[in-house]
Amino acid sequence: MFKYEVIKEEKNTGARLGKITTDHGEIETPIFMPVGTQATVKSMDQDDLKKMNAQIILGNTYHLYLRPGMEIMKKAGGLHKFMNWDRPILTDSGGFQVFSLGDLRKISEEGVEFQSHLDGSRHFMTPEKSIEIQNIIGSDIMMCFDECAPADADYEYTRKSMEMTSRWAARCKDAHARPDEQALFGIVQGGMFEDLRARSAHDLVAMDFPGYSSGGLSVGESKDTMFHLLDTTVPLLPKDKSRYLMGVGSVDALIEGVIRGVDMFDCVLQTRIARNGTAMTSQGKVVVRNAGYADDFSPLDPECDCPVCQNYSRAYIRHLIKCNEILGARLLTYHNLYFTLKLMEKVREAIRSDTLLDLKKDVFSKYGLE
Repeated sequence: MFKYEVIKEEKNTGARLGKITTDHGEIETPIFMPVGTQATVKSMDQDDLKKMNAQIILGNTYHLYLRPGMEIMKKAGGLHKFMNWDRPILTDSGGFQVFSLGDLRKISEEGVEFQSHLDGSRHFMTPEKSIEIQNIIGSDIMMCFDECAPADADYEYTRKSMEMTSRWAARCKDAHARPDEQALFGIVQGGMFEDLRARSAHDLVAMDFPGYSSGGLSVGESKDTMFHLLDTTVPLLPKDKSRYLMGVGSVDALIEGVIRGVDMFDCVLQTRIARNGTAMTSQGKVVVRNAGYADDFSPLDPECDCPVCQNYSRAYIRHLIKCNEILGARLLTYHNLYFTLKLMEKVREAIRSDTLLDLKKDVFSKYGLE
């Protein structure tokens, strides 16, 4: 079962307050989704995620296909049971990972031949194979297999890629074996070209997917370019369907995306920068591994009420990071995810009270953003 409904539209922007209903629970939107690439959000356990009110998390088709593999996934009864997570899960198609392999993959109309980054073994991923894997995984929301063209690809390459992505989307829909249980989203492609993105949106809307995502953004282009492309393509998507911006999670991009009518976001930023010793705070990023924090006994963010900020100092967390202690990455990851999920709560409340632009001004001024 999958249902999306718009509860309210903010009067000053294109922002929508909404609700997604799945077999594993409801999701309030706009929402940020923590990334659990290999059946885990790095260093977090499932109780952590529930305490910070993560309503939905991601899994990755490519990585789960290679390890633990689909036989194990079948025996486990799907990803929810395998990882003991009873809330919704979204899986990407594996397309972005496959196309990131560079020389290790070869693209054809049928699909993509690639070598595993783990052991060099050869595999062939087709739209049908991606859907089969996601049906086994049992995610609540699945993504069509697509090609994510590089940001610097020329017009002709991007056009052919976009057209093939549309053909693959049709094949994905035909191959979907569990449409009543799992929602399949189409992915708008078209690189940096407005007309190609418009054609892609038109193709996918005609196929009547339960939701639509904007792919191929935040891949090296400027933020202004990304926002402009969202301005021109999001309005082409149905108002009564979910809209998902893939791979985006910075503070400015989340708020600007919501203003443009996006409902769902995901990104590895929060967990990745945590492992590098960086915290997201209400005053901007704090690179806590820097020497200046060695005797700073204040919390990561004095405005944050997460357990990390309530119990540990910047000095202590810096010590852990400098010693390569696992707890350091865990504490920073918890805080960054909590901070982002709390920001999205504020965004939803601002939509409810028609004050989203006021929230943007406040957050951006504290963050040093324009």
